[in-house]
Amino acid sequence: MQRALIIDDQPPVGKAISMALESEGFETVVANSGSVGLTKFSDGRFDVAIVDIYMPGMDGVKIIRALRKCDPKLPIIAMSGMRLNETKRTALDLLPSAAGFSDVICLQKPIRIAALKEAIQKAKSLVALPSAST
Repeated sequence: MQRALIIDDQPPVGKAISMALESEGFETVVANSGSVGLTKFSDGRFDVAIVDIYMPGMDGVKIIRALRKCDPKLPIIAMSGMRLNETKRTALDLLPSAAGFSDVICLQKPIRIAALKEAIQKAKSLVALPSAST
C-alpha cells in the first residue's frame, strides 16, 4: 500500500485530502505543522508528501528542503490557496524556478482529487528520472 504524508495547518484540508487519497487506496498520515510532519516523516516510509506552502512556524519551502535532505527522490506536491499581494500569482508560480524545486509539482487550493492523482503520478515520474549530475 502506498503511503502519503500530508502537511497542512488547516485540519479540514488535511482530513479532506486524506479521505480522498484513502479512497484511492493510500494509507495517509496527516500533520498540522511542519515540525510534526518532519517527525512523522522520520518515523516511517512515505511514497509521496503533500505540503502546504503557507503555514505558521515552519513554512512549506523549509519543510520541502528538509524532506529532500532526508530523501532526495521523494515525490512532493506543494499546494497553496493564498495569492501574492493583489496579483493573481501565488507562491506556486515562483516555486518551480527556485533552485532544488524543479521537480516539485504545484497545485492550487481547493484541490480536486483528479488533479491530485495526476500530480502524484507526475511527481513520481520526475523524481524517477536520472539527474543531470549522474
